[in-house]
Amino acid sequence: MSAAAPYPINAAVIQAIVIAYRNAKMIADSVMPRVLVGAQDFKYMRQNMADQFTVQETRVGRKSAPNQVESVGDLVPATVFEYGLDEIVPINDVRNAPEGVDPVANAAEFVMKLVTLDREVRVAGAVFNPANHVNKTTLAGTAQWSDYANSDPISAILNALDLSVMRPNVMTIGRAAWTKLILHPKVIDYVNGKGGTSGGVTRQQLADALELEEILVGEAFVNTAKKGQAAAYQRAWGKHCALTYREVPTDAQRATTWGFTAEFGERIADTQYSKDFGGLEGGYKTRAGERVNEIISAPDLSYFFQNAIA
Repeated sequence: MSAAAPYPINAAVIQAIVIAYRNAKMIADSVMPRVLVGAQDFKYMRQNMADQFTVQETRVGRKSAPNQVESVGDLVPATVFEYGLDEIVPINDVRNAPEGVDPVANAAEFVMKLVTLDREVRVAGAVFNPANHVNKTTLAGTAQWSDYANSDPISAILNALDLSVMRPNVMTIGRAAWTKLILHPKVIDYVNGKGGTSGGVTRQQLADALELEEILVGEAFVNTAKKGQAAAYQRAWGKHCALTYREVPTDAQRATTWGFTAEFGERIADTQYSKDFGGLEGGYKTRAGERVNEIISAPDLSYFFQNAIA
C-alpha cells in the first residue's frame, strides 16, 4: 500500500490539462478526424463506392411499392491501441518549486506532448504511405515541383483532383514541399494572374484557387537520434503531398472519408505517490495517454504525390 502523499495533488486539474492539451503545429487531428467508438474492439464500414453512384429506378407506380436498395459494404473489425508515457517527479522538485509552479502538472503536459508527437509521426506515416492510396504517382527529375523551369504543379494537382469519384477537399503537404510550391512561378500566375512572378501565395489563396476546403502543412520536427547521442532533427512530414477527401464522420460505421481516427474514451491522466518513485523520500509518477487507432477507410478517395520535390 502506498504511503500518503506529502503534498496534495489536484487530480481533476491534471486530467483537465491532459484532455485539453493541443499543439497548433500538429495537424494529425485535422488530417484524420477523431471518431468516438463504444469499445476497444469495434467495427467500421468499408463501403462499396459503386452503390453510392448507381442510378436506381425511383419512379413508383400508382399501386406499386418503391424499389428496394441496400447499402452494401464490409464491416471490418478493428481495435484501438493504448499509447501513453510516465514521468517521475521527485518530492524535492515539488518542495523546491517556485510559487505558482506545479511540477506534477507540468509533467502531465510534457508527457501528453510526447504522446501527441508520436501520434503526429504515425499519422504522417499513414498519409504519406503509397500503399494507402489507390491513385498515386512518384515524381522525378523535371516533373518535381522544385524544378521551376519545367514542372507544372497546377496541372498535376488539378488533374489528380478529377480522378477520384469524390473530389478530394484537403491537401496535406510537408513544409519543405509547401515552401517550394508557393514560390513556383506557375502557381503564382494561376493564383494572381499572369505576370505575378514573385511574393508567393497564401494557403487560403491556393485553397480557394484549387477549390479545396483546407491546406494542411506538416511542420513538426522529430529527433531521430538514439538516447545519449547528439540530437538529429528531421521533419515528421516528408517532401510529399496528399490530396484526400475528408468528411468528419459521427459514426465509424458510416464513415465516407479517406481516413479517420477511432478513439475510445477520454485521454487518460493519473498521478500516484510512492516512496519507490525516486530519491530518499519518493515522488509522484504521472501518466498520460490515449486509446486510438488510425483507420484508412477509403483509399480510393485520394491522390498521392510521392517525392513532390527533390
